[in-house]
Amino acid sequence: MDRCDVLVVGGGPAGSSCAWSLAKAGLDVRVLDRSQFPRDKTCAGWITPPVLDLLELDVADYRRGGRVFQPITGFCTSLMGSRQVASSYNHPVSFGIRRCEFDDYLLRRSGARLDLGEPVRSIRREASSADSACWVVNERLAAPMLVGAGGHYCPVARYLDARPEDADSRASRGDFRRDDGLVVAQEIEFEMSSAQRAGCRIDPEMPELYFCDDLEGYGWCFRKRDVLNIGLGRRGGDGRRLSAEVERFAASLRRWERIDFDLPRRLRGHAYLVSDRSPRRRIDDGVLLIGDAAGMAYSASGEGIRPAVETGLLAAATIRAAAGRFLRGDLMSYERALWSRFGRPKPAPAGRDQGPQAWQITLGRRLLGWPWFARHIVMDRWFLHAHEPPLACP
Repeated sequence: MDRCDVLVVGGGPAGSSCAWSLAKAGLDVRVLDRSQFPRDKTCAGWITPPVLDLLELDVADYRRGGRVFQPITGFCTSLMGSRQVASSYNHPVSFGIRRCEFDDYLLRRSGARLDLGEPVRSIRREASSADSACWVVNERLAAPMLVGAGGHYCPVARYLDARPEDADSRASRGDFRRDDGLVVAQEIEFEMSSAQRAGCRIDPEMPELYFCDDLEGYGWCFRKRDVLNIGLGRRGGDGRRLSAEVERFAASLRRWERIDFDLPRRLRGHAYLVSDRSPRRRIDDGVLLIGDAAGMAYSASGEGIRPAVETGLLAAATIRAAAGRFLRGDLMSYERALWSRFGRPKPAPAGRDQGPQAWQITLGRRLLGWPWFARHIVMDRWFLHAHEPPLACP
């Protein structure tokens, strides 16, 4: 049996951030992931300055080798088909990255031992006593502390009986029905040819966001140097076909003369839970969940990289403070830290959630066209979270 102090399942930003913090403290950490890295990851892919600070990211080192690091100095927002409102800043407020590059970089520099290309086939808890219990994964890896960081379908989350609906497959088919707290999306990212670059009118420093008429989601078009990312995500669902809506959005981008070419391949579907509605149990004896495995995406924007990094670092702080005692009570400080940082999840609404009321939709449509609201509420608060103080981890 190969033993370590902490076993992290999932090598994305949540898992690598947690592993990095623990390895710096001298713990023996292993990261297990079913994929080989670098791997393709469906994500619009932008990060804010607080993420750089938390990760102590050396931007010059990151850019070496040609990795994309696109400064963003503003955003264009609108209701689908309406006039765009530009929110410009005099400094970068975000940076565009490619997840295939970003995740690989963070994982390789984490200092953890890596077990890549190996899916989780079995999980069991072996205990001679509560104090000496350990987790055994795939009958070969053993650790007293297990961290679930494997995204929406994390096998550790499934083990904790927090099974999500099969939303990824529904998103890929284009189906979705209302499920409060669940976001389904489809998107594509590709490197443009010279002809496509000439036919792309997206400013790399100004990503474009297009809100759906019912305000239940938004589409985006984001250029990162010669890479283009286009997608659309919705919270919950109302029985309509997501694929059809995405196709209409892609066709609209041509009609609005933002691009003059067809997308080169089908869009990929994925799903995640937002933190204010996540039903997941995030801790138990010797185990905790972080990032999308814990359902921690921001509610208004669906952005998940900053919550992934923050929950990874909060989990690492909890594990260090526990000093080898990993019963549920010893890990409760992590749950309390999540409540303090992200708020407590709200109870599910009684009966069928019908989404925003008609008056809310009417008001919201008007507000989206108001430059002050677009900048200070939509961008500063909902997307950039500029009002939040830096995370303080022990």
